[in-house]
Amino acid sequence: MRPLPCAPRTAAPAAFVLLLATSAAPAQDLSHAPSIYLQGNLAGQNTRAVTVGATLPWPAWRMPLWGGELRGHWDFYASRWSFDGGGGRRSSLLLGVTPTLRLRPRQGAAAWFWEAGIGASLSNHRYRPLGHEEFSTRFNFASHLGLGLNLGARRQHELLLRLQHVSNAGIKQPNPGLNFLQLRYAWHF
Repeated sequence: MRPLPCAPRTAAPAAFVLLLATSAAPAQDLSHAPSIYLQGNLAGQNTRAVTVGATLPWPAWRMPLWGGELRGHWDFYASRWSFDGGGGRRSSLLLGVTPTLRLRPRQGAAAWFWEAGIGASLSNHRYRPLGHEEFSTRFNFASHLGLGLNLGARRQHELLLRLQHVSNAGIKQPNPGLNFLQLRYAWHF
């Protein structure tokens, strides 16, 4: 009997990945469960923000759409905006809530999803960046579009890239608005 030739170095990792891919059905999918998150935000006018929040799903609401599954959740958050203002760096604290819709392809089985929402926020101070037009209200609307991905054996980890626009929708002038690029990590439980 001849000995088998040595396998290349990639055989062991490839076999491990194949074993994981063909193992028993995954545990309960948590991608539609409540979550807590941390989010980084970048905007113009040298504005940065850090956001913490939680999502609460609408458990009984779902519908098929374009070959996927549409679901919704509430997004509750607190955010600290930091920006250049008169006398140095200034900050504002915001509280907000956003009803959000998520479309997940493949009848809801895909790991990735699209997201959109429009909500409201209230800050402790008006946004007044140095050298730029200030917000005229502390109450503003926040709308967003995002693309996300759930990871982990139970899809309990989530990465989400979002574009968000914040303005008062013309309630009072001036209404310059502000656009954020956001990166979120969420943990579903």
